[in-house]
Amino acid sequence: MAREIKLSGSEIALLKTIGLGGTQVAGRMLIDRAEDMVAAEFLDTLTGLIDQGYVLSNKVNLRLIGDVERAFLRVNPAFSRDLRDAVNPERKRAAQRGPRVRRS
Repeated sequence: MAREIKLSGSEIALLKTIGLGGTQVAGRMLIDRAEDMVAAEFLDTLTGLIDQGYVLSNKVNLRLIGDVERAFLRVNPAFSRDLRDAVNPERKRAAQRGPRVRRS
């Protein structure tokens, strides 16, 4: 059963930065990749995704940038398919339409 997930632009950008494949990303690397985000926005978005259960971390409290640097993060595998559909809605629409039928 597919869940309908609504994401903001910063959440989509952060999920793409982490990667939807389920592999772990070091927090220091994540901060380097998301250099265009302001630190407060980055922390707010990341803690929101963790609170919703979409992102898993090996650290419990990520309140400061220093905490994120020492953490390892990954997308929750239980939500990965639904998050892929939420990040790329065109993929979901194409799957719903099905294959084209040629008429003669």
